[in-house]
Amino acid sequence: MYAMKSYSRLIEEELPDIKMNIKSHNFSELTEIMLLGFQSSPGVNLLIFLLLLVIYCVTICVNLLIILVVSSSRSLHSPMYFFLTQLSFSDILLSTTIMPTMLHVVLCEGSSVSFVGCLTQFYLFAASETLECLLLTVMSYDRYQAICNPLHYALVVDLKFCLKVIILFWIIVFLVVFMFSLTMSFLDFCGPNIIDHFFCDLDPILELSCSDTFIVKMEDVILVIPLAISPFTIIMVSYVYIITTILRIPSVTGRQKTFSTCSSHLTVVSLFYLSLFTIYLFPSEGTRKKILSLFYTVFTPLLNPIIYSLSNKEIKQAIGKLLRIKTSMF
Repeated sequence: MYAMKSYSRLIEEELPDIKMNIKSHNFSELTEIMLLGFQSSPGVNLLIFLLLLVIYCVTICVNLLIILVVSSSRSLHSPMYFFLTQLSFSDILLSTTIMPTMLHVVLCEGSSVSFVGCLTQFYLFAASETLECLLLTVMSYDRYQAICNPLHYALVVDLKFCLKVIILFWIIVFLVVFMFSLTMSFLDFCGPNIIDHFFCDLDPILELSCSDTFIVKMEDVILVIPLAISPFTIIMVSYVYIITTILRIPSVTGRQKTFSTCSSHLTVVSLFYLSLFTIYLFPSEGTRKKILSLFYTVFTPLLNPIIYSLSNKEIKQAIGKLLRIKTSMF
């Protein structure tokens, strides 16, 4: 009994010191993160800033143009172009998530963001990239149905199907990525609070953590399978059937005309996945990693609408018609 009282008295005496020690080691007190950017000379940074600013403005404008053209032209009211507008929404979200912070980091030769802001940027970035994977998948399914099952296309891929798929995609993406980001937020972060990058990507954030990141990394691997690898597999299988069907068309003109309806989508898929797999399957550090990251964060949102508008006659005609209407109003 005496021993228990002595032990209790010892705990009471040591408790303030224990609380102070825990408070001093509260690693989650990290409130700001410094993004280093490209670490070039002021003159080079200014040129990079101007180039990125032009790219950002053009990206927003061309994606908004695609949305406007498809919405205003009745001839483009089909599932393929409906999914294209969703892809443009996704590209606008990605650019708006990454580019403003990047421009500020480049102009100021490094800049700090709040820890919450960094996690929010990663959340929106991951959501937009995942959404693009799913959109490219359903667009390949649309092309598969249109080319391989043309008689049943209108029954299978109708407006109700498109709306259900898009709503489901948005819900799944934002809920799944939110749960993953929430898991990351429970980690302890002790610093240093410096990220040698121009935005808050997964690996740089985890490098700041003092906790065991095994669960987060395993969750990332598990989620990649249904949200990236499986969509890519579905796209490849769809195009095997599509190409097989096209090769069976007897006339050369017929083959070229049919392939032209999916060539732009295939180009966008190749561009997106090539840059994505390169950065994640062959990890690199420093300047090389930043340059590779530019492809799927900066150039892909810019090139997607340009590829569709340049290689698609219907979109070019709709853009020309819209411009003629606007100019005649003035």
